[in-house]
Amino acid sequence: MQNKITASIVIYKNDLRLLRNAADSFLNSTRNSVLYLIDNSPTDHFSRYFQHPRIHYVFNNKNIGFGAGHNLALREILRSNLSDYHVVLNPDVYFEKEVMQKIFHFMEAHAQVGLVMPKVLYPDGRLQPLCKLLPSPVTLFTRRFLQFYPSWSNRLNHWYEMHFTGYDKIMDVPFLSGCFMFLRVKALQEVGLFDERIFLYTEDTDLTRRIHRRYRTVFYPEAVIYHYNARGSYKNALKLMHHIFSAITYFNKWGWFDDVERKDINERILIRFSQ
Repeated sequence: MQNKITASIVIYKNDLRLLRNAADSFLNSTRNSVLYLIDNSPTDHFSRYFQHPRIHYVFNNKNIGFGAGHNLALREILRSNLSDYHVVLNPDVYFEKEVMQKIFHFMEAHAQVGLVMPKVLYPDGRLQPLCKLLPSPVTLFTRRFLQFYPSWSNRLNHWYEMHFTGYDKIMDVPFLSGCFMFLRVKALQEVGLFDERIFLYTEDTDLTRRIHRRYRTVFYPEAVIYHYNARGSYKNALKLMHHIFSAITYFNKWGWFDDVERKDINERILIRFSQ
């Protein structure tokens, strides 16, 4: 695993304690691997806390967005051929040392896997259902604005979040969360990086979908991480607007109600796992 993995975390005025936990989780579970901290915050306040030989700190002096921030690290990695695998991390995740090793060995043994997401839990041990089908406009609208009708939203989430799978097996999933994306660099060379037209939210949907076309995109429950998952767009009006605009960008790109590929992929997943 030595020298084969890099990672990046995009920062924007985050909790220092959580950010340290995320950085330490990666650094402590790898050797000689480089972590990029891409700081979109208004000041370089965090720079003093992350003086480490394996950390590359980049201060942007403006908020360029989630995907564009990670792309700064990814372009350097592709240009320098620095690693075989790259991990996109949220600043509010943490995990034990064996997680990286488990996923690394899985990727080494399965050359057709382009992306892996581990099982994701809240700190109290509850499951975060972050395996999803490809969203439709109705799905996103219902989940965001009609959540107060539990009979409807719970039924929708049972299928959309793939609860019917039990989250207890390795499975191919067309939409994996951006909180932890273990990526094969070769796959990124083929399909491209994050779409920078998407400022925040749905960039993980878009990237997973592009990788899914050529490689397997896999949920791997043998490895477990923990994620605080603040769900900012449910609490912050500006983040809600980013979510809406990102969804518009995504559906303009892939299709609103005439996305045949979405229908085919989702039906194939449902047939395979809901028997």
